[in-house]
Amino acid sequence: MFNWIKKSLFVGAMAVTSATLWVGAAGATTLKIATLSPDGSAWMREMRQAGKDIKQQTDGRVVFKFYPGGVMGSDDAVLRKIRIGQLNGGAMTGGSLSRFAPDSQAYNLPLKFRSFDEVDYVRKRLDPVIEQKIHEGGFVTFGLAEGGLAYTMSKHPIDSVESLRGSKVWIPNDDKGAQQATDAFGVAPIPLQVADVLAGLQTGLVDTVATSPIGAIALQWHTQISTMTDVPMLYFYAVLAIDKKAYKRVSAADQKIVDSVMTAAFKRIDSANRKDNLAAFDALQGQGVKIIELSAEERQRWYKLAADAEQTIIKKGVVSQEMADKVDSLLTEYRGTVASH
Repeated sequence: MFNWIKKSLFVGAMAVTSATLWVGAAGATTLKIATLSPDGSAWMREMRQAGKDIKQQTDGRVVFKFYPGGVMGSDDAVLRKIRIGQLNGGAMTGGSLSRFAPDSQAYNLPLKFRSFDEVDYVRKRLDPVIEQKIHEGGFVTFGLAEGGLAYTMSKHPIDSVESLRGSKVWIPNDDKGAQQATDAFGVAPIPLQVADVLAGLQTGLVDTVATSPIGAIALQWHTQISTMTDVPMLYFYAVLAIDKKAYKRVSAADQKIVDSVMTAAFKRIDSANRKDNLAAFDALQGQGVKIIELSAEERQRWYKLAADAEQTIIKKGVVSQEMADKVDSLLTEYRGTVASH
């Protein structure tokens, strides 16, 4: 019930992008960027400005060309195209890179974080480790950009495991991780493409989704839901990852420029998405979405099932026990020391 959330979150919070490099007649290296985000979104405004800055600072030697609207497909489709050389990189949820950098999904473990303060404490210490894992997996990155905390949203109150099991829960097509997670909660999900979820909510094919507040609003799913359960299901982030072999085709001097400009852009996206998610959380309530609070006993049931799901994820090799232990150690440190002061 967790891995699929990243798909919906990222579509709403920012863009899933893919990049192709080629050398034109004039000698410029063009990075073709495709995205699920519509033109005019905050993500696209930020990336277009970064592209303009890079073109100017490299005297036109590196050019970004953007293709909004999802014409290059999902994260998995982009990665397949990278593998065959049709594409060279992508901006996607960190968990999408799990088969290249298994521990990149450490932040995506179910019900791991309970607040943004916890997120900040862990990220400050583990972001460099995650970035290094992705680098070792064969990609150049420019920092992590927050997607947010995801919540279960539904047409009816979800206040127990039983009410969740009785819901028509959406997961993305062909998402084995999502299937494993829903299995842990005893949920029989309904697979759909992201583009079909709004219609599914409108027709009653599905009645429950999981996404961030900004994801719900950007995808218009908030128009079809009336409740939001108060337990964050997972935290997710996004990266712009370019195949290292392809990136070497950019000169060393120009790489420094791209690194500087894109890293700064991702820091701005990271900060902006935090502010937008907090505002969107309040906006949803202002539009009548009711916050459903779990009882203390029920909350512990959810945490226990999430722990069981985490062990399955570790056994599958998606996240190493060592990395999971690092996250847990930092959370214990925060909850036992920092939060009490």
